[in-house]
Amino acid sequence: MVLVTGGTGLVGAHLLIHLLEKGENVRAIYRNLESIQKTEALFSLYKKEALYQSIQWQQADILDIPSLENAFDNIVQVYHCAALISFDPKEEDLVRKTNIEGTANIVNFCLHKNIKKLCHVSSIAALGDLAEHEHIITEETEWNPEKPHSDYAISKYGAEMEIWRGQQEGLEVVIVNPGVIIGPGFWNQGSGALFTKVKKGIPFYTKGSTGFIAVADVVSILYQLMESPIHGERFTLISQNIIFKDLLFSIADALKVKKPKYHATPFMINTLSKLDWISSMLFGQKRQLSKASARSSYSTDLYSNEKIKNALNIEFIDVPNYIKYITDL
Repeated sequence: MVLVTGGTGLVGAHLLIHLLEKGENVRAIYRNLESIQKTEALFSLYKKEALYQSIQWQQADILDIPSLENAFDNIVQVYHCAALISFDPKEEDLVRKTNIEGTANIVNFCLHKNIKKLCHVSSIAALGDLAEHEHIITEETEWNPEKPHSDYAISKYGAEMEIWRGQQEGLEVVIVNPGVIIGPGFWNQGSGALFTKVKKGIPFYTKGSTGFIAVADVVSILYQLMESPIHGERFTLISQNIIFKDLLFSIADALKVKKPKYHATPFMINTLSKLDWISSMLFGQKRQLSKASARSSYSTDLYSNEKIKNALNIEFIDVPNYIKYITDL
């Protein structure tokens, strides 16, 4: 049997569909019934209601060790997709605890239960920092602790250290580092919130860029890696490096709404970030534009997908075309 953590999130829910279509016996952990409903709605979106009934749900939390005990019974492989994504500095402790300590708990249970193989879903945020002579980020790019990183990036980097610890203790592991994952069904969180904001109308765009990938590609690659003899490796998963302006325009075109009209310069973004900080201090509101988020909005880092393409002979889905597909579902 296969265990999936994070089965109530974008990647995990799509992975459940993929695994069940492959005939796998699947157990997924959940924290509350409301989160399960999101996954059930996704299965309905794809008209896979019959498959949904095959999931063995187990209430557990990656930070609650006793609850994980039963979740690991009779498990052979583990896909660790659970993580807390937040760029609000006020949630720094919770982000680090969830992503690092939670991953450590999963690794420890894998070792204790003699799990055959563990796949960890990390992030391009945990990849390294370009040196002066480098131009594109790969799996070998060195992490520079002197460079600024978001709390989320630090937490995902720390989580990877727990995975490598597991490998040193005899566990077969593989790590994937996806870029921004595009997919349907979760329109109020992660990349899905971009679609919601564009639909409502946003006036500004930026000219930063990053790597993007369709969720369908992510889950397909996860399964292929787990079924392959590959272990002890990490892989950057991106389809394309896309400028944020072009991405927002693609979303607007797919939704048939107005495109953002004005370029938000780095100076404007940083000013808005400072105002956002003042507002959060005065009124206790959650940060909407942290310093790290502002910096990433105009960053122009490029990422390489050559390693995974060579390993699995992957042909990636074109992200703008995928945007059109998921908005028509």
